[in-house]
Amino acid sequence: MNTNFWTRGAKTPDHGQFLKKKRLTGLGVFLTQAAIFVLFIGLWEIGARQGFVNAFIFSQPSKVWAQGLTMLADGQLLYHTGITVTETLIGFLLGTAAGTLVAVLIWASPFLARVLDPYIVIFNSMPKVALGPIFLVAFGQGYLSIIMMALAVSVVITTIVVYTAFRDVDANMIRLVRTFGGSTWQVFQKVVFPAALPTILSTLKVNVGLAWIGVIVGEFLVAQSGLGYLIIYGFQVFNLTLVMLALFVILIVSTAMYHLVAYFEKRTLKWRD
Repeated sequence: MNTNFWTRGAKTPDHGQFLKKKRLTGLGVFLTQAAIFVLFIGLWEIGARQGFVNAFIFSQPSKVWAQGLTMLADGQLLYHTGITVTETLIGFLLGTAAGTLVAVLIWASPFLARVLDPYIVIFNSMPKVALGPIFLVAFGQGYLSIIMMALAVSVVITTIVVYTAFRDVDANMIRLVRTFGGSTWQVFQKVVFPAALPTILSTLKVNVGLAWIGVIVGEFLVAQSGLGYLIIYGFQVFNLTLVMLALFVILIVSTAMYHLVAYFEKRTLKWRD
């Protein structure tokens, strides 16, 4: 009798030890990261109190915490955070979808790829902040200008990375499908897209950061609300504690979004396998 069938799902002692060691390593990494963060906050607070750190410029954790509680109580913090997160999610989704669509189009048409290649390179090298005044005039002082800034920052990188993944798919697999009479869409559906899926999912993690950059820059220029607006307002009235609070909120929320996308990537690849 083939015993592999009966033991296939069983965990061996070595496998159990491996999982235990992996969990302990993960716990050790988490505790070390937490200790570094607590040490940083503690040194920052002590340095500000003792005068080693300029408390006017860099504020101090206790003041940032108090400012956060005050703005949380009156609803301002959640209001501004919600606006920025909404703009970021829209810019992130639009940038990813538009960049992937352009990559598909230029993969399907080598002629179009050769035509658009220099324009993509030029647009990618252009500082996107320079587009701010154009967006301001074209789309007005509202959310649309901010979302367009996030889209401009992320769409070109997405196009380049995804198109490169499409182009690097094994040519022999493509020839095999075409040999059996497969159309361009069937080649894309059966070979190209599955092979490039890990790269597309990895691009999502990059786009999270790019979308945040685009939104914050857009809010610097045109917004009357949002975390970027709080940073500019705090700078204008010399309330740098407000600036540090907005930066900390951006750090926390952007990190949470990154981990959500990473979890989605992990689950999607596991489902595909």
